[in-house]
Amino acid sequence: MKKTGIFLLLLSLLAACQESDKERLTRLVQEWDGKEIAFPAQAVFTVQGRDTVDFRWQSAPYRIVTYVDSLGCASCKLQLPKWKQLIAETDSLFGKEKLSYVFFFHPKDARELTYLTRRDGFTYPVCFDREDAFNRVNRFPSEMALQTFLLDKDNRVVAIGNPVHNPQVKELYLNIIGGKRSATTGTKQTSASLSERDVQFGSFPMGEKKERKVTLKNTGDAPLVIHGVDTSCGCTRVEYSQRPLRPGEETTLLIIYEADEAGHFRKTVDVYCNTADAPLRISVTGEAVSN
Repeated sequence: MKKTGIFLLLLSLLAACQESDKERLTRLVQEWDGKEIAFPAQAVFTVQGRDTVDFRWQSAPYRIVTYVDSLGCASCKLQLPKWKQLIAETDSLFGKEKLSYVFFFHPKDARELTYLTRRDGFTYPVCFDREDAFNRVNRFPSEMALQTFLLDKDNRVVAIGNPVHNPQVKELYLNIIGGKRSATTGTKQTSASLSERDVQFGSFPMGEKKERKVTLKNTGDAPLVIHGVDTSCGCTRVEYSQRPLRPGEETTLLIIYEADEAGHFRKTVDVYCNTADAPLRISVTGEAVSN
């Protein structure tokens, strides 16, 4: 059975991939389409790692399920402030009865995850899956973009992709939950250029805020619309105007980096817009030196 999530996810994920990567991602998305997700029988949910709660998500007709493994930067992967914004948005659109969220975190350090949920004021129930049981019963793909799913009432995958990292996936999820079953595709494509794609801040003292202006120009013959900007870490943010750009117009993306730990860093900024090669990726590198 063909699902509406396949086409859009492939468009958003494959643009910058090598051919071998495209083939593998296509195979994975098709493999998971319509698959039933299994849940561990003894999953324990807590709020900020302290209070165990009787969490029942099965009554909602839709659920967004995300799995986060223990590899790499936990804060970058979790993006808890963005999940808070999405939960608030969907609650206002659909109510809590139509959609539930199910979070499984496999912690390398449970204390770090507890700290992050408290630091970010994240009060939604989560499962600190210390034994990685959720992943063991499902064997999720290793790509972070393919570890979040929109499920129906039977726990079958309706769409796949991370809505807090990819605005197009978010649009797809909201449309399906709202009954449209597809994403908006009527925006005419154009072309765009960036003044630089490699922002290098060099070495600087820890605690110093770094900023760089990057120019985005509409080089095509249709209006350029920025659907959203995603960063790989909460320590990087972007200020920009959402006003559509007419052909030939330019706008400024202000990239702001505030290190949360000392050391060398490599972050990414993805600009989602109506171009064939979207997202437009900017690499942000440097080294924060402790005082």
